[in-house]
Amino acid sequence: MTRKFTGDRLVIATHNPGKRDEIAALLAPFAVDVVGAAELGLPEPEETGTTFEANAALKALAAANVSATPALADDSGLVVPALGGAPGIYSARWAGPDHNFARAMALVEERLAGKTDRRAMFVAVLALAWPDGHIESFRGEAHGTLVFPPRGTRGFGYDPVFVPNGRGLTFGEMAPAEKHAISHRADAFRKLVAGSFAR
Repeated sequence: MTRKFTGDRLVIATHNPGKRDEIAALLAPFAVDVVGAAELGLPEPEETGTTFEANAALKALAAANVSATPALADDSGLVVPALGGAPGIYSARWAGPDHNFARAMALVEERLAGKTDRRAMFVAVLALAWPDGHIESFRGEAHGTLVFPPRGTRGFGYDPVFVPNGRGLTFGEMAPAEKHAISHRADAFRKLVAGSFAR
């Protein structure tokens, strides 16, 4: 049975400030006190899962256990069919330990050399975990195409090379409110709100 979140404090289980701010903005209407894992000094668990769902659950459960507070984690990435689904769950790793997404985007462009299929999708899975081990997961997707060179300085990660279907701007060029309305994370968040976050 689906469990509803009824608390007033939630840990965002990420050390990525861009992701933390994006999730906090989506949670703003719910008057929930949001705190990031980095602010609490929580360790980053090793992402050993083989799916977005598994990694999101792993991060959410780790944060909920250590903080004794419900925790929301996101695992997300760029899926490129012409690259066999890569970088997928390894999207952050392609940026290296210094989180250099300019290098990651260049690597995607290099791997796509000679390929005409530029379709891509962003996937986000939100996992909401309680300290007793209960977990709810919600998957969102945004479909589009890749463009090079990167355009725009907004957003984070691979946003500057992703143009969502039906739009002319990359996520990196869009105002935050426009991106939040159509992003993969927003899609997952709508499902979260409908499933576990109804107030």
